[in-house]
Amino acid sequence: MAYSGKFSPKNPSKYMGDVTKITYRSLWERRVMRYFDDTDGIIAWGSEEFAIPYRSPVDDRLHRYFPDFLVKVKGRSGEIKTLVVEIKPLSQSSAPAVQKKITKRYITEVMRWGVNEAKWKAAEVFCTDRKWEFQVWTEKTLGIKG
Repeated sequence: MAYSGKFSPKNPSKYMGDVTKITYRSLWERRVMRYFDDTDGIIAWGSEEFAIPYRSPVDDRLHRYFPDFLVKVKGRSGEIKTLVVEIKPLSQSSAPAVQKKITKRYITEVMRWGVNEAKWKAAEVFCTDRKWEFQVWTEKTLGIKG
């Protein structure tokens, strides 16, 4: 999933931010950007346009979390819903299974999960305060076969 580049939207008026600075950090993010750009029901979207403060369980310090996307979606009945979307592999979207042997890899996975969980809890509170919805999209959400 590690592939990055610049994205040039076909519909730049839908983008909330500087269209010359749209960067994807994975092919999955690029796929989502294309979807947002091409889909009529998406009336506006932005990429890493704001930060949410969170406390990391790894170092107990405050950090800033930049969610992947902010999206305004127009529903069938005309209502507009705001989503904050994070793109993550399914393997990083839940706590790792407890291991009998504690390896470096397992410790890394536990720490990654702890940080992700802290970010996402902060995002939930941030979104609830604004009447927005926070979602984590994985390869299952995107219809990508592993």
